[in-house]
Amino acid sequence: MATRSYNQFCALAFALDAIGERWTLLIVRELLTGPRRFKDLIDGLPDISTNLLTERLKSLEQQTIIRRRVLPPPAGSTVYELTPFGLDLEKAVLELGKWGSRLLPPSLEGLALPSLGSTSLAIKAFFHPEQAQGIHETYELHFGKEVLQVRFNDGEISVQQGQTYKPDAVFYTEMQVFIGLFAGQLQVNDAIAGGSIRVEGDAQALSRFLSLSSVRGGTH
Repeated sequence: MATRSYNQFCALAFALDAIGERWTLLIVRELLTGPRRFKDLIDGLPDISTNLLTERLKSLEQQTIIRRRVLPPPAGSTVYELTPFGLDLEKAVLELGKWGSRLLPPSLEGLALPSLGSTSLAIKAFFHPEQAQGIHETYELHFGKEVLQVRFNDGEISVQQGQTYKPDAVFYTEMQVFIGLFAGQLQVNDAIAGGSIRVEGDAQALSRFLSLSSVRGGTH
């Protein structure tokens, strides 16, 4: 397929030439949590065809935004990951996500549940660094077999896929429940009492987490 271009001497136009095609930024979103297999990307982008995903990955690789790597044994899987050049997109993606949050409908009805990459994006986009000064804590979020680790470190945040060593608290829940808590549509006490989320560790950890990163940070 021929590459389309705005053909303008403009940095924004060149950026859109590189990442403006449909699905491209969502692929970047998924890779911001770390290396992903082709199947992981298909799972996180349920409406994309395998042919189109292959095409987008090839384009991103040609532009050195992503690269392929084979994991060492025993895994041996081929994964896609962002290059340093690709990682430079994180700030722009976070700002776009935060801007786009104003366009979200009030209900998830008829929409695919957020992927792990989408949830990671939201956690970072709605991080409140002023509330995290002096805090050094790590949390695990378990959504079935998928896991995110969220680390707060004196006003900074990092979010990655997978488990971590000795987290301060672990949350077990479903994605829809977490989104309700994150958006302030569901109260912490109600979720815990109703059994829709289970907390291992400090009983106040979930409220503290949401005060550091959520749409209504500091109000829980």
